[in-house]
Amino acid sequence: MVKVIQDERKAGQPTLVLYDVQDDKRRTKVMNACKDYGLARWQYSAYQGKLTHAARRELETRLEKALGDSGGLIAILQLEQWQIDDATIIFQVPEDD
Repeated sequence: MVKVIQDERKAGQPTLVLYDVQDDKRRTKVMNACKDYGLARWQYSAYQGKLTHAARRELETRLEKALGDSGGLIAILQLEQWQIDDATIIFQVPEDD
């Protein structure tokens, strides 16, 4: 069960976390950390949601620890709401054969 660390009632900034982590165990830790902070999976290695400044700093520390010394990259992007509202997102559900 996911334990959400950030209080969902607190306003936060739109945040996007992108990652490419080679080690399976460390990648799972990154994924779990994102879920624990209430971020939703946007695609396989991308999570999005709203984080307060304090929650973002905590998540950064946790993700840095999760990556450790293994190969990979984690990007935490703080966005403005207008960027989300103005974004073009193309989504297609494949037809059943």
